[in-house]
Amino acid sequence: MKFKLSAVAILALIVSGSARAAPLSDAEATFLDQLVTAAAVVGQRCVGYEADGAGGVQLGARLLGSPNAAMAMIDAFSAAIKAHDGESYDPGKFRPEVFDAASKTINRVLADLDRDPKSACANYGDASVDRGLLRRY
Repeated sequence: MKFKLSAVAILALIVSGSARAAPLSDAEATFLDQLVTAAAVVGQRCVGYEADGAGGVQLGARLLGSPNAAMAMIDAFSAAIKAHDGESYDPGKFRPEVFDAASKTINRVLADLDRDPKSACANYGDASVDRGLLRRY
């Protein structure tokens, strides 16, 4: 009986968490798309690009209205990565809508990087530099 009760409690938490998920605002979706794209460029080791953390927070602050909002989105993206990789993460920072949107963007960008690595690295990398998320080295 305890097992059934625990299963019901867990199911209720999952359902309530899903119901709580709010759609991303346009600004959040834009920043997340740009953040994920830049992360893919660095993650795929596109030559000549590295992360610009301060630039990323500044871009997020411009789009979202404050550095705190930018950091919250960066933290949500980090939690999504950890959840995807099966690592421990702060459930208070996890947002299912961020996980879903980031998954779609990363799949699209990685497909482009696989199809034409040289061109995609240059296109995505240069766009991320222009936005301030990456810098050239």
